[in-house]
Amino acid sequence: MPLHVPPAPAPALRTVLTALGSPTAVREARTPSLRLAQGPVTPELPLPVHVLDRITPAGASATRLAGWRFLIRCGDRAVAAADTMLTADGWAFSRFFEGPYVTATELALRQAETMQQPYQARLLSVPELYMLTLWLHGDCTADGATGHPAATDLLVPLAPAPPGIAAHRPYLVTELLPVLTHRVTPAPLLSSPA
Repeated sequence: MPLHVPPAPAPALRTVLTALGSPTAVREARTPSLRLAQGPVTPELPLPVHVLDRITPAGASATRLAGWRFLIRCGDRAVAAADTMLTADGWAFSRFFEGPYVTATELALRQAETMQQPYQARLLSVPELYMLTLWLHGDCTADGATGHPAATDLLVPLAPAPPGIAAHRPYLVTELLPVLTHRVTPAPLLSSPA
């Protein structure tokens, strides 16, 4: 089944196109892959980036939209990514970057394309664990900018994943969130002897 990619806000895409057309923006971002790209580069596969700010013993707190991420393609592969963020004045270009999450995102998206059930692709960041996952949301018609992970959604940790969590393995939300909750919930302090 095809993977559904929600449409990004047009102003977010425009800010990325403007930054790609600006030699200053690319040079300041210090992304060697963009400076050395042979041929045209294009922003593709816009993914809403949601942040899970807190995980409580009761489970996940609500997520919030932090921005949109575009994979920057040159030829047949992604060489970098561009992030946008919502400001008081609307969508703004945030940064270009490269590294393992670009490759891991591209790999996870290819894997998701082979699944039998259709999903809407999103990214879910768990800052407390320095973790990024491909969030495969079961409602393909949902607004990609809203919502939180449903019990039947899949989370695919991207490499590098935290120790003990397998990268590129799809987990049901109900499987992975308890593991994450255990990791970020501080252990109770032992009482001192009287």
